[in-house]
Amino acid sequence: MEDGILERDGKRLYRAPALEKGLDILELLAGEEQPLTVSAIVQRLGRSTGELFRMIQVLEHRGFVEQGPAGYVMTPRLFHLGLKRPPVRSMLEQALPIMRQLTIDIGQSCHLGIQTGSDMAVVARMESTAAVGFAVRVGYRQPLHRTSSGAVLYAFQSPSIRGDWERSFQPAPSADELNAFRAQADEIRVTGLGRQDNPCVNGMRDLSAPILRGRQAIAVLTVPFLRLTDSTVSEDAACNAIRAAAAEISSSLAFNDSHA
Repeated sequence: MEDGILERDGKRLYRAPALEKGLDILELLAGEEQPLTVSAIVQRLGRSTGELFRMIQVLEHRGFVEQGPAGYVMTPRLFHLGLKRPPVRSMLEQALPIMRQLTIDIGQSCHLGIQTGSDMAVVARMESTAAVGFAVRVGYRQPLHRTSSGAVLYAFQSPSIRGDWERSFQPAPSADELNAFRAQADEIRVTGLGRQDNPCVNGMRDLSAPILRGRQAIAVLTVPFLRLTDSTVSEDAACNAIRAAAAEISSSLAFNDSHA
């Protein structure tokens, strides 16, 4: 290795130590559920306080991390930067008016999720116009293989992509969990819709339909369906509405692709 140059897979990679330290900090915090102090970050990364302290201060100044009473956490800044990428921005532009109409039609909120790493992340939401409702915040993440929307997204992928995702699942599922997830996805592939009790809220059902580009799902539209006593919209009717909304978003994306 020459000074500042790293050889990997036959390619010459130029090193940028300061940038690498900053990325190391972000990758560490991204994988932590609890805040980390400076000393904990230093210990986890095996570097000195002098090496990392200024990096943390710069990341905080630029809004990528923030400090609370218990230590540092990542902010949603990186996530929101990702939403500005043209493919995601275009999808949101097409989806939001349709999502708004869906909430009006069924009196329930909805949200749009995409795959990011081994998680499903909410990239857009539309709150219900009803007096009582449930909404998931933008940026909310859960392991892909533990969500109904993740099963829907996985259901409409090629075998090679499924295999890549399975190897990246965190936390790694047991053999029984993985087999159950595959079976759930195979059923969804036939029905075109995910219907599952929400694991966090009693009495709520997650109804999810794929946003398709060709035969591949690129996102999932989900309604966290509440059985409201004064609602005239049944779960079956909501399923029909979410199918239609997802199909409309898919069609609008296909139309834009053909006229790009």
